[in-house]
Amino acid sequence: MKTNQKRFFLSEKEIPTQWYNIQAEMPNKPMPPLHPATREALKAEDLYGVFCKECSRQELDQQHPWIDIPEPVRNLYRTYRSTPLVRAYGLERALDTPAHIYFKNESVSPVGSHKLNSALAQAYYCKQEGVTNITTETGAGQWGTAVAYAAQVFGLEAAVYQVKISYEQKPYRRSIMQLYGAQVIPSPSMSTRAGKDILTNDPNNQGSLGTAISEAIELARETPNCKYVLGSVLNHVALHQTVIGLEAEKQMEMAGEYPDVVIGCFGGGSNFGGIAFPFMRHNLSDGKQTRFVAAEPASCPKLTHGKFCYDFGDVAGYTPLLPMYSLGHDFMPANIHAGGLRYHGAGVIVSQLLKDGLMEAVDIRQLESFSAGILFAKAEGIVPAPESCHAIAAVIREAERCKLAGAQKVILFNLSGHGLIDMTAYDNYLAGNLRDYEYTE
Repeated sequence: MKTNQKRFFLSEKEIPTQWYNIQAEMPNKPMPPLHPATREALKAEDLYGVFCKECSRQELDQQHPWIDIPEPVRNLYRTYRSTPLVRAYGLERALDTPAHIYFKNESVSPVGSHKLNSALAQAYYCKQEGVTNITTETGAGQWGTAVAYAAQVFGLEAAVYQVKISYEQKPYRRSIMQLYGAQVIPSPSMSTRAGKDILTNDPNNQGSLGTAISEAIELARETPNCKYVLGSVLNHVALHQTVIGLEAEKQMEMAGEYPDVVIGCFGGGSNFGGIAFPFMRHNLSDGKQTRFVAAEPASCPKLTHGKFCYDFGDVAGYTPLLPMYSLGHDFMPANIHAGGLRYHGAGVIVSQLLKDGLMEAVDIRQLESFSAGILFAKAEGIVPAPESCHAIAAVIREAERCKLAGAQKVILFNLSGHGLIDMTAYDNYLAGNLRDYEYTE
């Protein structure tokens, strides 16, 4: 039964006990990642040198649709989950739309974004394996912050390579990572062979997620008892994030509605997959007709302008070759403030789903995204992260179409994080100092 309720919560006992593995139920399974030297399909054990064993197994698991959430991880989820499902009445009024708009508010986690859902899981698996050090990359800093927090929870040392432009644009993200005890290095740096090579060729290089991944992987390979953890793109990361959509399913039922459209911003696929995959399974098995829309930056549009191919996940070519939509692993994205979306490739699962026509993608210009974020802040009282602003812009486009058509559709999107540590970006927008960037091949 429909209500006028604003927020919907689950009790702690209703927090999911399993993650959903969409790989097992896709009509066309993702193509296998390839060993960069032999070009042969990877086995889980081929990943053990970089990733912990359990994440390596989850990465390639195309058999089991449900994976148990370890109880220690679920207990930590209880400190902030369930996150609220919110009816965006204020945004609906501001847009004068007949659409019903809901958002899953992942900004309420201790680190202010959805990234903690996977960071806790990966840190736990590393701890169980006897790992003492973990390393990673981060763009805007949401993932790096989540890793720094998760590392200290499990007594691990963390080193984070932060994309240099974001390191400079977002000093308080850096401060929070350091507060939690992580070492933060601007990338590219002189601390790795990959970083030195990049800076030798381009001393003014401002970095990308691809460069930071290269440095983090190199450190993991060369440091005893150290593993690499990743915040997006790979299958096991999207798996951990499905706790978002699984909660949202139950909460939408509480609201008496079901989404016609599900939207998430898109960098590599973690928050989009997290909100979309649990609902997508009903399209695959129950005949539902929900649309799924990934909103990416127009300056880094791998889904809308990229090529489906095997490509490296990093600049130096340390990663396996991944079958994905890519702009090329050496693509250098523009210095937009949505640092978490400045990645050249799309996740393997999302790439296959897009290739099969099971989802859509739109690209959003930087100025449109900030305009949407400010409208949302005024209407709902939450300042969204620059990444989340892309999802909001896509929501506004859908809501305006509903207004023109007089259609009362239900729109659900993932508010992946808040922007309270990104106020420099909003300052620059309000001062007229930001601009749109054109993608050029």
